[in-house]
Amino acid sequence: MEIHFLYPNSKTKALTLSYDDGQIYDRRLVDILNKYGMKGTFHLNSGLLDQEGFVTAKEIKELYRGHEIACHGVRHNYLHHLPKELLMHELWDDRKRLEELAESIVVGMSYAFGEYSGEVVDCLSQIGISYARTVNSNNRFSIPVDFLRWEPTCHHNGGLLDKAEKFLNIPGYMKLPLFYIWGHSFEFERENNWDLIENFCKTVSNQEDVWYVTNLDYYNYIMAMKRLVFSLDSTLVYNPSGLAVWFMCGEKVVTVQPGETKRLEASL
Repeated sequence: MEIHFLYPNSKTKALTLSYDDGQIYDRRLVDILNKYGMKGTFHLNSGLLDQEGFVTAKEIKELYRGHEIACHGVRHNYLHHLPKELLMHELWDDRKRLEELAESIVVGMSYAFGEYSGEVVDCLSQIGISYARTVNSNNRFSIPVDFLRWEPTCHHNGGLLDKAEKFLNIPGYMKLPLFYIWGHSFEFERENNWDLIENFCKTVSNQEDVWYVTNLDYYNYIMAMKRLVFSLDSTLVYNPSGLAVWFMCGEKVVTVQPGETKRLEASL
């Protein structure tokens, strides 16, 4: 008997969006995402809040409600240019300030200018950052190999609507496809193409087999999935995480609740 993992509530596809910098155009973008039931992660520079052209510190908790607030560095510096002490402050202070404003734990990140190094990745691990997005679009619908070097599918100007059609009609043999879009909200304003994201959301919304998810919730689920423990004869499965996990066992959908040990009907 074979096992094929599923997303929550037996969804077979996942879609997430990721937008950087926290400029005022996030307000319009959030409205569009909310209209169509999309979920986004917004990477903010805590040191630029309240400056001209950027969202305000006092509004972010309500503005991004239902989405995710994540780090982008205090002042959008090139991280790999900084001495170790300044690098740590750029990352640590950003997380601390955003947690204060959001009144929630912040463990997500995207790299300013898409620049990072091994030293930067090591610093992220030291301050408790769980994942960090790059700007290296891979044009695939795949689970990341390394969450601290998370490659998105594409920028929103990278043939978004064509990729949406491919994603919605992806072959069944491709398991756990993820469509990950990134960009900056100011680009829609600058290029006068707000209709692109509106049409995209309209195309991909209300799909029964798609899980619309933030970056962090996606990361947490994949980690819970990978932490499942199976007995050597594959008749028992234990879920040590705090999230329920779904999978197909033969022709049957199995859900393993947090802390549950479940007996499977037949060995694999």
